[in-house]
Amino acid sequence: MASVTEENYLKALFILVTEQGMATISDLSKLLKVSLPTANSMIKNLKKQELVNYEKYKPLSLTEKGKKEAALVLRKHRLTEMFLVNEMGFGWEEVHEIAEQIEHINSPIFFDRMDKLMGHPTIDPHGSPIPDKDGHIAEEVYEQLSNCEPGEKVRLIALAHSASDFLKYLNNRDLSLGVEMRIVSIEAYDGSMVVSYDNHPAETLTHPVCEKLRVEKVG
Repeated sequence: MASVTEENYLKALFILVTEQGMATISDLSKLLKVSLPTANSMIKNLKKQELVNYEKYKPLSLTEKGKKEAALVLRKHRLTEMFLVNEMGFGWEEVHEIAEQIEHINSPIFFDRMDKLMGHPTIDPHGSPIPDKDGHIAEEVYEQLSNCEPGEKVRLIALAHSASDFLKYLNNRDLSLGVEMRIVSIEAYDGSMVVSYDNHPAETLTHPVCEKLRVEKVG
């Protein structure tokens, strides 16, 4: 059984590779806020356990065993976030830190029961897929809002970033999963967008925000 620290490294590597297509020890050290020597030492340890593929000066990757371990940690994290929102009334901006602690509980039956109580949800409160109990995870199919064009109508289905400050930013603009938006215009200079939705006829979203919003086209 992996330690808490090992689980954090596996989960971080899984997320980095999913988001960027590759990851380095430097990426890991920045994400986990540890020194390069510390990250390097842990990666060598995970390689010995056949959880990580590591060669000097080459990108890191997870072995099949490592992918499953990481996916199961993500499963516990995302199920917990959904339970906290759906069953306990927490806001989506409040659940990450709590889930970070609960995800390390080593009790599959506990999380299977949580899953069953909620009717086996497939996504977490931020739209990320929840791996099944065998570690299988659905492929994410969506488009960045920043890639859409004026006049298109889209529905917000997921976020690429779930830090509490970003979620509070969305809360202040009444943006949540399921909201349908029409792209009114795009600023050529900086890529910012004016969108309309619900009681917001002309809300301006910066390009970095638009890059973090995942949408599907409607209509």
